[in-house]
Amino acid sequence: MKQTIQIQALKYPDIPHYEWEGELVKQTSEYIIVLCKQGRKLKHYTRNQTFIMDNTSIEVFSLKEGFTAAMEIEGEQITSYYCNVALPSEFENNQIRFIDLDLDLIKKRQEDWQVVDEDEFEENSVKYHYTPELKKRALHELEELKRKVASKEFPFNSGVIKLLSTV
Repeated sequence: MKQTIQIQALKYPDIPHYEWEGELVKQTSEYIIVLCKQGRKLKHYTRNQTFIMDNTSIEVFSLKEGFTAAMEIEGEQITSYYCNVALPSEFENNQIRFIDLDLDLIKKRQEDWQVVDEDEFEENSVKYHYTPELKKRALHELEELKRKVASKEFPFNSGVIKLLSTV
């Protein structure tokens, strides 16, 4: 039986934003990988709504670096990416928690990579009182994420595809 993992995204410093669950695929000292199946519920606290997700994704939560990466999959193919710039994820008692720092790097089907939510980052940096150090860190993590994509480092390489055959 697969281990169920609760995932909680927070807004700075500790405000519930959204949550969902998935199945543990792999755990290392560097990251956690979770399979999130079609039909899962995503509770969105900020909008006070619950959504039913119509896709399957494999999601990577870095425990050391400032990002998460959700890869929509069909069969054994990745069809899109949604990466959050975040503080490193924490994993304890079957729960992953991370602080979402608004900036996102995404790749939709048949499109190029793009940064989104820069306006939200600026608004929330005022609303949630981001320190200058936190803002600088978020921008650095975004550049580091772009570098990983460009150089095809994990999880933006064939390593995730190989995992798909085991789930």
